[in-house]
Amino acid sequence: MDALQDFLCRAEAVLSRLEPMLPPPRREPDWSAQAFRWHRQGLAGWLEAVHEPHSVEMGRLASVDVQREQLLANTRQFVEGLPANNVLLTGARGTGKSSLVKALLPAFGREGLRLIEIDREHLADLPQLVELLVGRRERFILFCDDLSFEHGDAGYKALKSALDGGLSRRCDNLLVYATSNRRHLLPEQMSENREGWLHDGEIHPGEAVEEKVSLSDRFGLWLSFYPFDQDAYLAAVKEWLGHFGLKCGDKAERAALQWSLSRGSRSGRVAWQFACHWAGSQKLAKKAGRK
Repeated sequence: MDALQDFLCRAEAVLSRLEPMLPPPRREPDWSAQAFRWHRQGLAGWLEAVHEPHSVEMGRLASVDVQREQLLANTRQFVEGLPANNVLLTGARGTGKSSLVKALLPAFGREGLRLIEIDREHLADLPQLVELLVGRRERFILFCDDLSFEHGDAGYKALKSALDGGLSRRCDNLLVYATSNRRHLLPEQMSENREGWLHDGEIHPGEAVEEKVSLSDRFGLWLSFYPFDQDAYLAAVKEWLGHFGLKCGDKAERAALQWSLSRGSRSGRVAWQFACHWAGSQKLAKKAGRK
């Protein structure tokens, strides 16, 4: 009897240590939410509802008018059940790539658009995720932020199949919107430029280059974002100060330019960070003056 009691105590101790490592019991996603995040623990993955997703007003994003109109048009087609493309948003950091995608929810959420965020490390779970979405009436955008791969990543081939379809057909109610700082999504080596070959005076890329370009080619719509010049940066500052109910006067402009110099960068993100600093400091100064 003592031996059995000792065994049960030891088994309970082992189970208590294993329990935090186990995924929660599989349950139906809360489909009433407009946004979701794909989680993975051990061998199991599940959709977690995000009931208060982070978003911005699309009109506040400065100097991306062309990209915004193309993204809105493509998403409108998708929501209406018409043919639409997967989208790759590439270019300079802090220029509004991720914010544009997040801003689609307020614009189309009431029409059935849903946003699913997935980490690059979990892209190998795409077949499992697609199973959950097939046949649902909502329209889903799979959002991959800061997407890039290293050689041998398992998610690389899973994403290629999801974009173009493997042996099974594509999921009709799912598109992939990805952001990246580089268009080809895979690291490029100097040696790969030497793999090219000439035939009748025509240059042909090597196999390694072809493989890297092949993933980007599966995105039907490419949107490029460029570094902000001074005018674009100040326009973004004006928009974000307006968000806080402030005007962008000469004093604020000079402070904004000094802020960008200290950061060594001009972008929408830097403009937002300055606006947070300026709005907070101005309101704090007014509060101190009333005391």
